[in-house]
Amino acid sequence: MGSRQVTSWHGKNITVAGLGVSGISAARALAGLGAVVTVVDNGDGDAHRARAAELAEQGIEVRLGRLADGAHAGEVLPEGTELVVTSPGWKPDSPLFAAAAEAGVDVVGDVEIAWQLRESRPGRKAAPWLAITGTNGKTTTTQMLASILKAAGLRTAAVGNIGTPIVDVVTGEEEYDVLAVELSSYQLHWAPSLRAHSAAVLNLAPDHLDWHGSMEAYAADKGRIYEGNTVACVYNVADRATEDLVAEADVEEGCRAIGFTLGAPGPSMLGVVDGILVDRAFVENRQKNAQELAEVKDVNPPAPHNIANALAAAALARAFGVEPRAVRDGLRNFRPDAHRVAHVDEVDGVVYVDDSKATNTHAAEASLAAFETVVWIAGGLAKGATFDELVRKSAKGLRGVVLIGADRALIAEALARHAPEVPVVDLERTDTGAMLAAVREAARLAEPGDTVLLAPACASMDMFANYNKRGDAFADAVRELAAGKA
Repeated sequence: MGSRQVTSWHGKNITVAGLGVSGISAARALAGLGAVVTVVDNGDGDAHRARAAELAEQGIEVRLGRLADGAHAGEVLPEGTELVVTSPGWKPDSPLFAAAAEAGVDVVGDVEIAWQLRESRPGRKAAPWLAITGTNGKTTTTQMLASILKAAGLRTAAVGNIGTPIVDVVTGEEEYDVLAVELSSYQLHWAPSLRAHSAAVLNLAPDHLDWHGSMEAYAADKGRIYEGNTVACVYNVADRATEDLVAEADVEEGCRAIGFTLGAPGPSMLGVVDGILVDRAFVENRQKNAQELAEVKDVNPPAPHNIANALAAAALARAFGVEPRAVRDGLRNFRPDAHRVAHVDEVDGVVYVDDSKATNTHAAEASLAAFETVVWIAGGLAKGATFDELVRKSAKGLRGVVLIGADRALIAEALARHAPEVPVVDLERTDTGAMLAAVREAARLAEPGDTVLLAPACASMDMFANYNKRGDAFADAVRELAAGKA
């Protein structure tokens, strides 16, 4: 997939697919540069109409719902369109994109637009991008990286899939020395021109296969992040697929492959030795020398998967020339978002941990591996996932399991096959009191020294608005449990 660079936006007819945050951001930026922008979206609710009214004030046409001929607005290519800018979630096989292909019109995403607009402000140098992707850990690693860069005194921001539209950042008033950019596989699929300073793929596991069509296509889109890298391609030594993506990438001459590992690092790697995070990549005589960066206890929380995140962030920072002290200080200053392996309370010698963000099996496996003995609260919407490998790898640490949600039977079946001796409580209820019941059942199964862990391995929307609400319900239930013990 290629994309033609746009030399002038003035008067260019652009169709923006999607009236979400990234679509609105791109539409406004392009209209501000003189483009003729039309936004299309199949939705037609009150929120859609309110957003459309705001865009209309800027001279942006918005087509919603069904058109006069009965077709959906989001499926019809407006006449005269010269470029389509899509929101990340729109599938590649959408009718709109088929029509664009037939008309010879490029389709790109908001990240591609941001990349092409990064030098749009006269007299301002574009900030280099340090880019991060992976099935799990992207947001945490991006935030860690931003914290390290700030500790080094650099003007930076965590942007992209993390929540701040990257188009707004590159076209805004504030100047940056470097950007920490989280990128999803969707965004990478639609960003053919992206060329990062350095990039990392943290891990690869099956996810979003309904969108990409296959694991091979999903991995290929993740691998786009390495294309054209100038300094470093950071990979996970424990995940061979990430190293394979580096080998396949077409990078700038002199760009290096840098591994990270939870073990002792070899040359051109970062790793862990005797509780110390060390660098054998960005040092003189890396065959013999290593540079101490931080202690494991500086990582919050110091779970294995989070130490891996810290090493990846450190590798990208070191590739940008950041000094060791800033790596340490940045990791010490970092505080993870809510619902990511968050300690909630300790009741009767049992620790309660909220990892509601573990919405797929790969994330749940990492979370379970961080604790010795666990009563696991799991379940929700499986999104096509299977659970045999997760249960097989985690069985030895399970004290018990409490299952909730629409697809809990899939996990129950995997437990019956691979951990038949583990006690399982199957909760059918889905009302507002279901989480309190789950926590009480978990407390009954737990023994002093155990961890009750909410790591659902599933999406939340069958019972909760989002994973945040699910985590909040868990924390509220734990507090109610603690109050009852007082």
